[in-house]
Amino acid sequence: MPAAQDYYPECPEGFLVSLARSGDRSAFEELVRRRQSSVRNLLRRCSGDYTLSDDLAQQVFLKVCLKIRKLREARAFGAWLSRVAVSVWLQHIRKKDALRGAAELADTDPGQCDSNSVGMDLDRALAKLSQLDRLCTVLSYHEGMSHQEIAELTKIPLGTVKSNIRRGAQQLQDMLSAYGDMPDTENSP
Repeated sequence: MPAAQDYYPECPEGFLVSLARSGDRSAFEELVRRRQSSVRNLLRRCSGDYTLSDDLAQQVFLKVCLKIRKLREARAFGAWLSRVAVSVWLQHIRKKDALRGAAELADTDPGQCDSNSVGMDLDRALAKLSQLDRLCTVLSYHEGMSHQEIAELTKIPLGTVKSNIRRGAQQLQDMLSAYGDMPDTENSP
């Protein structure tokens, strides 16, 4: 007879969260499997660094593991996980980091304009933004959060959040403007 955790990949997330809250380690492992990619991607977009995003994602899931019993509603898991990830990122950038700003000093000029390099060039362009501009822009456009939600999550005043998003989006548009002249390869014969 198969073990209960063999069915976990097919279980709804809310059920797994409830099991994880009660101490079921296999349920928590399944939640990590399901969510680790999105958490790492969010942190990579914020940091511009694959290695750092992996390290920070481990910190996120460690915090989640230690605090999941305090989560009141299982259906709030996704939003709560995002808040924990942003909190870990903010803690990281507030620390005295000897390498802070190193990404801005690196030569990150975009290469040739082809559709395969758009994602990589977006990452490079994001890395050129200030940390707060990048954070607010990623939360707005990548995570789909409202300005108010970002302000509440980051404890940054609403007007500052709006300014960071506007500035970040404008800088990204300026840096990636060469792609506006690209032929539409998806609809080409």
